Amino acid sequence: MSELEKLVASMEAGDITLDNSLILYRRGVDLVRFCQNQLSKAEQEIKFLDEEVLKPLDDDLLKEDKF
Repeated sequence: MSELEKLVASMEAGDITLDNSLILYRRGVDLVRFCQNQLSKAEQEIKFLDEEVLKPLDDDLLKEDKF
């Protein structure tokens, strides 16, 4: 994330060539895609964990105090 912030700052400063701007832009796109992928994986893992933890308790288990 910090690399992406540095890229944006460099591009906003406006003191780089067009070619370098395109290189930085491409790198920024790659970083954004990577971050989106990581976020998606984390969201899927959280959803999976929530489904396991937040299952309704079985009434029989509640009656037997085995939970």
